[in-house]
Amino acid sequence: MSRTGENMDFDALRRAMQENYEQPEGPARNARAEVLLAEAEKLNIPLAVIEALGHQLKVYNYSSEKDRMFVPFARLLRMWDERPEDFDEYETHSLHWVFKWVSSGMVGQPHVPLASIEKWLGEMEHRYRLAGHSERAVRSTEFTVARSIGDLARAERAYTAWLAADRDSMADCHACELHDQGWWRAEQGSDAEALELWRPVLEGEYTCAHEPHAVLASSLVPLLRLGRLDEARAHHLRGFRLVRPMESMRGAYADHVEFCVLTGNEARALELLAERPAYFTDAGEPRSRMDFLAVVALLTDRLTSLGLGAQTVPGPAGRTWTAAELAAHARVEALSLAGRFDERNGTAYVSGRVRERMDQPPLVERLPLGIRTTPTVAAPARPAPAPSADATADSEPDLAALLAEARRLSAALHPDSVAAWAAVAEAADDEDLTPRDRAELTDHEAMGLGPEGVELFARAAELYEAAGDPGEALAARARGAYVLALSGRTREALAAVLEPYERVLALFAEGGTGVQQAASVLVGRARILLQRVHEAAETNGAGDGSAALAAAETAARELLALAEPEAGNDVLVASRAAEAQAMLGELAAHAGDAERAAELLTRGSEAFVAAGLPWFAVEYEARLTGIARHLGDAEAAERAARGALEHGADFLEPTGHAQLHLQLAEILGATGQFGPAADHALEASHWADEGGEGPTLGAWARHQLGGFLLRQGHWAEAAEVLESALPELSAQTHGDGAIVQTHWWLGDCLTELGEHREAAEHWLQAAEIARQWPEQRDHAMLAHLAAEALGHAELLPEAERAYARAGDLWRSLGNVHGLIRSLRARAWLAVRKEGSGLDTARELMGEAVRVCEDEAPDDDKDYEARAQLVAELAQTHRQFGDLVARSTPDDADDEAIHALFEEALAHVTLAVAGFLSLGEDALHSRTGAQLAAGWLEADLEHPGWAAARAREVLAAYAEGDGADETVVARRAEAERLLRATESTA
Repeated sequence: MSRTGENMDFDALRRAMQENYEQPEGPARNARAEVLLAEAEKLNIPLAVIEALGHQLKVYNYSSEKDRMFVPFARLLRMWDERPEDFDEYETHSLHWVFKWVSSGMVGQPHVPLASIEKWLGEMEHRYRLAGHSERAVRSTEFTVARSIGDLARAERAYTAWLAADRDSMADCHACELHDQGWWRAEQGSDAEALELWRPVLEGEYTCAHEPHAVLASSLVPLLRLGRLDEARAHHLRGFRLVRPMESMRGAYADHVEFCVLTGNEARALELLAERPAYFTDAGEPRSRMDFLAVVALLTDRLTSLGLGAQTVPGPAGRTWTAAELAAHARVEALSLAGRFDERNGTAYVSGRVRERMDQPPLVERLPLGIRTTPTVAAPARPAPAPSADATADSEPDLAALLAEARRLSAALHPDSVAAWAAVAEAADDEDLTPRDRAELTDHEAMGLGPEGVELFARAAELYEAAGDPGEALAARARGAYVLALSGRTREALAAVLEPYERVLALFAEGGTGVQQAASVLVGRARILLQRVHEAAETNGAGDGSAALAAAETAARELLALAEPEAGNDVLVASRAAEAQAMLGELAAHAGDAERAAELLTRGSEAFVAAGLPWFAVEYEARLTGIARHLGDAEAAERAARGALEHGADFLEPTGHAQLHLQLAEILGATGQFGPAADHALEASHWADEGGEGPTLGAWARHQLGGFLLRQGHWAEAAEVLESALPELSAQTHGDGAIVQTHWWLGDCLTELGEHREAAEHWLQAAEIARQWPEQRDHAMLAHLAAEALGHAELLPEAERAYARAGDLWRSLGNVHGLIRSLRARAWLAVRKEGSGLDTARELMGEAVRVCEDEAPDDDKDYEARAQLVAELAQTHRQFGDLVARSTPDDADDEAIHALFEEALAHVTLAVAGFLSLGEDALHSRTGAQLAAGWLEADLEHPGWAAARAREVLAAYAEGDGADETVVARRAEAERLLRATESTA
C-alpha cells in the first residue's frame, strides 16, 4: 500500500482502496479513506474522485462514524447531476445503491428533521423511477423510516408494497431483506414466523458482509421467548464471534449483552461491556448508542437488584463506575437520546420502546453457556424465595414443631436432618430440652462438623447414657471413632471402636439394645476397616489376601448378617444392610474382581433406592459407573451415571454435580452420542464454575464440550468454547495432551470458519508441544496441517517451511504416504511463485514419484501396501499433469503451450494406467484421470483419442448408480467431451 504523501496512479489508487476496505472497521480505516480521496484529487481524473468518494462513503457507513457519510454522498450526487458521463456503469449503480443507506441512515440521526428525511425519500423514489428501477428498494426504505418513527400503520403498508414489488439490482441482498422481514414479524409477536423467515440466513443459504451476524443477534430474544434455549445459546456463541470484530454492529452487540442479562449470565455481559469501552461514547450513530445504553441500564439495574450496586463495573472512560452509578447514568443517557428522537418524530414511541427494554425481567433464571467467564463482580446472589403468605416477620418458631420435624428427618435419614437440628439449637434454651433432646442435638451437631466433631460425639454419648439409652451411646462413640479415621488416625480409630463394638454385641445379646444401635456400631467399625483398606491401597497397593482387606470383608459380612433379616422392618437397618452390600462391592474392586464389584455395588444401590434413601445410592452409583466403564459395559455405566444424577439432584454439592455430568458426558461421547454428551459437558462446566472449580474441572469440561460440539459440526460454538478453555488448561493439572488436543480442535474449527491464519497458529503451537513427545506422528501431522492452513492464508514462504518440516518428520517416521503428500503440496506452492516456480515444482513432483517407486514392496504378497503405493503413484502423476497444464503462462506462444500439454498428458496417461491396475476400487479416480487426459488430447487436436476416452468413461458407468453424484457428474462430463470432439472433427 502506498504511504501518505506518495503520488499514485489510478491503478495503485484502486489497489489501495481495495486493501483499505479489507482492513477492520474503525477510525483507522476511515482516516485512510480520507487520505486516498486526497490522492485521487491529485490525479485530475473525475472517475478516480468518484471512486474515492464512494469508498469513503462505504467505510463511513460501516463504522461508528456513520454520520459522516452524508458529505461524500452530497458531493457524489452533485457530480452526477453536473456530469453523469463521468460515472461508469459500476459507479452509476453504486450511487443509486447508497441512496438507501443515506435515506434510512438519516432516521438514525435525531438532528435531521423529519421533513428532510421525507424529502430524501421522495428524491430517492424519483431518481429510481428515472433510472428504471423497481420500487422495491424504495418501499423497503420507507418501511425502515416508518417503523423507526413509530408510524406502524404506514410501516405495514410499506412492508406489503415492498414484498409485492419486483426484485431488481437495487434490492437489498436476500439475507438483509429477510433480516428486516423477520424483525418486523418478531416485533408483532410472531416469533416463530420470524425464525422461519430467518431460517435461510441462519442455515447459510443467503449471506453477506453483515449476515448472518445481525440475524443471529436479532433471533436471541425470540428464541428465549419460545423456550428454544439450546438454539439461543448456540446463536449467541456463533453470532457474537461474528459481531465482535465489526465496529459498526453496535446494535447487534447490544443484543448479545441483552441476551446475557436475560439468561442469568451477568458476568458474561460485563465482560462484553469491558471489550468495547468506545461503545459508551461513540456518537456517530445515536440510534445504536441509545440501544447500547438501554441494555447497559438493563444489566446494571439487574446487578443492583441482586445486591451488587456497589461493585465496580466497566463504563465510560475517565472514571470508576459502580453498578448503581452506571445504571443511573445509562438510563438518563438512553432516555435523553430517545427524547431527541421523539421530539423530532412528534411521538413518544422511541422512549416507550427504550423503557420497555430497560425494564425487562429475566426470561431464564440460568442458561449455562459453556464458556469461561472471569467475573468482573462478585457472583450475583439470587433473590431468596418469597416467604409463605401465613409467615410474619415477628413470628417465633415453635420448638415442639421444630423438634418434631428434626426427628422426622432423622428417622428418614434425610440429608437435611443436620440443618433441622441446627434450627432446634437456635430456637431452644438448655432448660427447654430434655436429656434425650440434648443428646440428639449434640449428636447431630457433631455430624455436621465431620472430623472436628470427635469431642461432641463423646459428649453425645454421655447424654444418651444419662437419658437411659446405652445402645445409642455406644453408637455415638462408634461415630466418633469413624471421624478419627477420616482425619487419618485409623489406628487410633480402631482402638476407639473396639470397646463399643464388644459391648454393643453383648448388650444386643442380652436384649439391652436393638438392631438399630448394634448395626450403627457395626457399620462404624466396618467403615474404619474399609478406610484402612483405602489407605493401604494408596501406600502399597492391596491384593486379594491382604490382612486389611480380609478384616474389612469380615466386618461387612457381619454387618450384613445382622441387618439384612430386619431390613424390611426399619429404614435405618435397611440402610445398614445396603451399605454392607456396597462395602463388599468396594472390597471386591480392591481385590481386582470388577465383575463381582459391579454386581454388589448394584445390589447396594438398588437396596438404598428401595428403602426410600436414594441419596445414599449416589456415591456407589458413581463408583459403579467407573467400574462398568472399565468392564466395557457402556450401557451399565450410562445407567449408573444417570441414576447417580437423578438420586443426587437435590443434595449434591456443585462439584459433585460437575463430576457426575462429566462422567456421563464421557460415557455418551465414547458411544458416539455427541449431542447428549455435549449437553452434560455443558452442565458439568456450569456446576464446576459454581463450585469454584472453573480452572480445573471446569476447564476439562469445556475441553470436552468443545470436542463434542466439533464432532457435530458446530464449528463456531466449538471454537468459542475451546478458546475459553485454553487459558485454564495446564500440563500439570490436565496433561499436555489435553492442551495439544484443544489447539488441534481449534485448528479444525477455524479452518472450517475460513480463519486459516489463526488455524495455523493453533496447529503450530500444538506442534511445538508435540515435538517433545517420544512418538512423533502427532508432531508430523500438526506440522502438515499448519502448512495447509498457511497456504490457504497465502503465507507461502511459511507454508513451504512447514511442509518441509512435516516432510522431514514423515521421512524419519518411515511414513511414505505423508512424505509424498508433503512433496506434492510443496510443488503446488512452488507454482504459485513467480519466476522458476514450475521448475521447482517439477523437481518436487519428480521426487514424490521416485519415493513412490522406491518404496514399493518387493514382496508381491504384501498386496495391500503395494496397492496403496500404486494408488499414491497414480495420484502423484495425476497431480503432476494437472500442475503442468495449469502452469501455462498467459503470454506463452502456441509451441510452448503445446509442449506443456504434451508433458501433462504423459503424466495423466501414467495415472490412468496406475488406477486401471487397481480395478474397481479405483474406478472414480481412473475415470477422472481419463477425462483429464481426454480434454488435453482435445486441446492437442487429437479428437479421436479424446472421444475414445469419453466412450471408455461412459462404458465404465453403463450400469452405474444414477443416484451417485460422481457417476452423474462423470457421465455428463464425458458427454460434453464427446460433443466437443464432434464439433472439431
